[in-house]
Amino acid sequence: MNNMYRFGAAALLAISGFILPFSAGAAETSATAGANAGASAGVDFSIRFFDKRIYYVESDPVYVQITITNHSSSTYRFKLADERAFSVDFDIRSVTNRSLEQADALIRKRTQYQQIFFREIAVETGESFSFVEDLRDYVNLKQPGSFIVQARVFPELYRTTVSSSISANVGNTGGAAALESNRLNLNIRPPAIPGPDGIPLDMNVATNAVLIRERLAPDQVVEYMLSARQKSQWERFFLYLDLESMLARDGVRQRRWLAEGEEGRRRMLEDYRKELQSSVSDGDISVIPTEFTMQQTRYNNDEGTVVVLEKFRVGNFTELKRYTYNLEQKNNIWVIVNYSVVNLGTE
Repeated sequence: MNNMYRFGAAALLAISGFILPFSAGAAETSATAGANAGASAGVDFSIRFFDKRIYYVESDPVYVQITITNHSSSTYRFKLADERAFSVDFDIRSVTNRSLEQADALIRKRTQYQQIFFREIAVETGESFSFVEDLRDYVNLKQPGSFIVQARVFPELYRTTVSSSISANVGNTGGAAALESNRLNLNIRPPAIPGPDGIPLDMNVATNAVLIRERLAPDQVVEYMLSARQKSQWERFFLYLDLESMLARDGVRQRRWLAEGEEGRRRMLEDYRKELQSSVSDGDISVIPTEFTMQQTRYNNDEGTVVVLEKFRVGNFTELKRYTYNLEQKNNIWVIVNYSVVNLGTE
């Protein structure tokens, strides 16, 4: 992914190109590198996860936002290749300091002779320049575990020599020192295990153990969900929520769901989860109650309702709300498919 984000008024300058890789004796003196000799000391290079979420061994992208900020008193210039593999690199290591293998696509890009086009970027004092990259374009994330991520930006582009070892991840910066970023902690989980309704089962973050839906009574399911929300345990909060049924309550989303294929529906569920966590959608169910009391439970073999009095602290007042949760039994497991709320005032 080569999305580019720009902050400030710094202009894109010259567009040029050259052939890579080249022999070690062919390195040229860079005017840009000389111009940056004083400015680079005041340049900050940082990375962060663009859309922080749960990452699995599967093919989900791991987007990282790269930001270069100029704190110096003069303009900072660097070359940004259209093919980002010649401007940035990622060093990802396990907790035992084992470096992960480069992605096959990255190796092919850097070892074939080709014309590389680039833009010269000018970052003025106090301005920042950002773009986003997918870590999977650079390294093979094929096994679960905990990893440390660090990035390097090459102001004069990544240039490999004929004799250099690609597997050793060695690049020639053309005379300009590479900028090194801060480090990020990355956790990659094993492949998601589908639940009874096809939605992947969540995992316990602390133990990395799979959370399995148990045959709980309807009121126990609701109590489990509310207790998890009070403790901000999102994996447990989502365990008994039938997100597909809840998502389909909205007519627009239901029509879109019916029109989507399998991949599109999976993305819709992921987006809906994020919206619930940020209270963008269905904020009433994701708000944290200070306390709750089960008032009534009714159910037959297939359907059930659970009525709960929930209290929410707002400033100097306590809001009272009556929630009615609708549940259905699917594959002998009770799951929440809908809910409604009645405001009862304050106390």
